[in-house]
Amino acid sequence: MHEWMARKLSLRLRVFLFFAFVAFGGLAAVLLGLWLGYRRVAEAGVESGFVFAGLVACCGILGLVVWVWFLFDENVAKAIQKLAGGMRARAHADIAEELDHAPARYLGDLAPAAQAITGSLTETKNALAEAVERETTRLAIDNARLQALLGDVPAGVLLCTSDHQIVFYNGQAQEVLSGEVDAGLDRSLLDYLRAGPLQNAYARLVASEDSDAAGDILCAGMVSGEVLAGRMRLVHLPQRSADDPGYVLTLRDVTTDLELHAGREELLEEVFERVRRPAANLQTVLDSGAAEDGNGRAALLGEVGVLTHAITDLGARYDAARGGWWPMEEIRASELVDSVVALTAREGIILTAEAEKLMLRCDAFQIVALLTHLCERLSNVIRATALSLRISAEEDGGALVTIGWFGDVLQVGLLDGWMDVQLEVGLSNVTGRTVLASHATEVWPESGAIGRALLRLPLRQAIPTDRAPAVARRSAIYDFDLMDREPTGALAETPLRELTCVVFDTETTGLLPSSGDEIVQIAALRLLGGKRIPGEEFETLVNPERPIPASATEVHHVTNEMVAGAPTIAVIGRQFHKFAHDAVLVAHNAPFDLEFLRRHEGDIGKRFDHPVLDTVLLSAVVFGQSETHTLDALTERLGIVIPPEARHTAMGDTIATAAALEMMIPMLEGQGYRTFGEVIGAVRKHSRLLKDANSPDKVPG
Repeated sequence: MHEWMARKLSLRLRVFLFFAFVAFGGLAAVLLGLWLGYRRVAEAGVESGFVFAGLVACCGILGLVVWVWFLFDENVAKAIQKLAGGMRARAHADIAEELDHAPARYLGDLAPAAQAITGSLTETKNALAEAVERETTRLAIDNARLQALLGDVPAGVLLCTSDHQIVFYNGQAQEVLSGEVDAGLDRSLLDYLRAGPLQNAYARLVASEDSDAAGDILCAGMVSGEVLAGRMRLVHLPQRSADDPGYVLTLRDVTTDLELHAGREELLEEVFERVRRPAANLQTVLDSGAAEDGNGRAALLGEVGVLTHAITDLGARYDAARGGWWPMEEIRASELVDSVVALTAREGIILTAEAEKLMLRCDAFQIVALLTHLCERLSNVIRATALSLRISAEEDGGALVTIGWFGDVLQVGLLDGWMDVQLEVGLSNVTGRTVLASHATEVWPESGAIGRALLRLPLRQAIPTDRAPAVARRSAIYDFDLMDREPTGALAETPLRELTCVVFDTETTGLLPSSGDEIVQIAALRLLGGKRIPGEEFETLVNPERPIPASATEVHHVTNEMVAGAPTIAVIGRQFHKFAHDAVLVAHNAPFDLEFLRRHEGDIGKRFDHPVLDTVLLSAVVFGQSETHTLDALTERLGIVIPPEARHTAMGDTIATAAALEMMIPMLEGQGYRTFGEVIGAVRKHSRLLKDANSPDKVPG
């Protein structure tokens, strides 16, 4: 019947019939009351009959009104609310799915008209997006190339505003800067480097009034105190005042270089000190002529022994230290032997080679040249056969390079002669001997098994590839809009698109923190300008110091074995607090996650009094309180796909929450909520749904 009315009757006719039904229903209730009251007159009197008639009429009219209200709320108010939310989502959040007009089927042509409008809007936006994509493809390619180029620059490169906020950084800058938290956009450079040298260098360049002013700078890290050498150059942008230009800063860690230089100077001083005295004593003995008697010869021999020991010891220390002065690189052992095989093959030499899974630290170009030189000499001079090359791990943490062949053991004198031959490495005066010296090593011959002879050459630094250090991040991270952003003062006045947000989620042993449930996993990521910052993430397991129930493991798949060696919340809480420094915390059902953190503030030593945005309440503002606001329902409405394996993992839910926030920001702006304070004022109207996690004294609504 309802479906027939929706299809056959117009909206105006349905509204007329609806109110006609209300009128006739009210009239019927009054007549029924009068009739029943009239029947009571004979028994209870006229007054009682009229009272009874009035009660019956009132109850009938009240029931009719409640029923009418329910129908209007279910089929008109909620339908309009759902229709408006769907239209707003498609207008501001780039949702391409067709608008579902089934909930508004009793609103006549309104639902089809809304569907037509949103469909037309989607088509227009798609056409515009295609045009923009065609025009920006070249720029995107150039941008990717630029990022790759800057990511591979060997020095750290940063672009900062006049107040030292980071706008751009490459992967090397992330490695160079060390602080309580990793380098990130919109963080202050003064959190990582001591302020004095930076501020003085910037003031000096600004005072020069030279648009191309640049200068060298030497500064130190805030935490570990490493020494960084760099160069600062002012950057004048058209959008900003000439009085507050930004600057580009290149940085290189010279701590090791300075330590090696200091070590060399100290060694040289010791050389002169330890050689000067016995040399002077020798000269005294010789000048006095005492060397002719027995006691004089004994003294002379003693001083010669002291001098010989000093020279031998200092020479060995110099050779050992020299390996740290030469620029080294990391290379896989397999790649090194492949290079030697390829070069020897050009000379017609058949070389079998193998290497264990090792990462070597050496001057690969020189080592390859030396090994190729030795293989060529063995093949061409002594006619060695069945040449082989092997690199294996040593127990002391180094590697051993072994060249083997069938034949006699190589004579030491012949090997020494080969070491004096200049190698073809593009540098003058580079011989096998200088290569050995720069790597603080040596090469020697020895006999092998069953007629084989060997050459051994150890390398000092090698680690298995499964323990190789992580590859430095190559990408460059930037947001040049930060250069144009003006301070807004109070947080409540800050536009949503200018907030620095940390979206986070936790997985726990249960749902009752007051009963002892604890966090087992926490993940977070940073958003700036309403967009996710690539690479700026936080994810870790947490030891709850209590068993994880099997029912909880079934949900988030975190087991007791996984968290056994993880840090406790006291440690992780401090790390997370640093990651979220000066940011707005965002979570789905934030009071739940924050309660687990706030109850440990004493152990952590920090307060989690950050401003908070809750996507549950934001969803209520955007879509209406009557909707379902679970994370699954919200992401489904917004067209966000959560892979099944990522659902109920800390990072998976964090990514989904962040995506929902990104899409809801323009929708909130479309409703007129543009600042943080305006949004907080709106969410507090839905306190019956969920309590706002912000402190009223810190974030007034």
